[in-house]
Amino acid sequence: MARTLSRRAAIRRNSRWQSFALLLFGIIFLLFAWLRPLDYHTYPIGVLLFGLAMLVAAIINPYRLIIAGFLVTLIGLAVFFSFKPTFSFFRGQDLALFVLAIGIGLFGIVLMARRGYVGVGAVTPALIVIIVGIIEYLLAANLTPNGFVPFFLSLWLPGIGSLVLGLIYLFVSIRA
Repeated sequence: MARTLSRRAAIRRNSRWQSFALLLFGIIFLLFAWLRPLDYHTYPIGVLLFGLAMLVAAIINPYRLIIAGFLVTLIGLAVFFSFKPTFSFFRGQDLALFVLAIGIGLFGIVLMARRGYVGVGAVTPALIVIIVGIIEYLLAANLTPNGFVPFFLSLWLPGIGSLVLGLIYLFVSIRA
């Protein structure tokens, strides 16, 4: 009984530390976005940094955010290589890059499930893939607002996203 209670207390403590890490990342990214705005054509790193922030926070508590962090980081790499093709064989292969990133992400999620970090009822991968599909459809049909792409590629996305996730996880860890 004492072992179960101490495990729950440790998970709650790690959840709070994870939320504090996300809040810190959000503040840092927002400060950089405000004080030193980067050109999103030169540095299309918003989605990638958001995924990396989730992955770093997942180190504290691997039972939360590991799926989203892994998948969003790989999608961020695909976005980076789509907007800034550093390798010549990636030019014009945007759809293939996204499919490859999602496939590698799903393979990583399977490996995480085998290690016990992910439960059977995880819906996060499906939600992330659906959101990416909707965004890609809206981008292809020119139905996005004017500042949509600069927001996603700049430091504003990881700043606001990390703050929102940090507040959500802080609220959840306090209620638990």
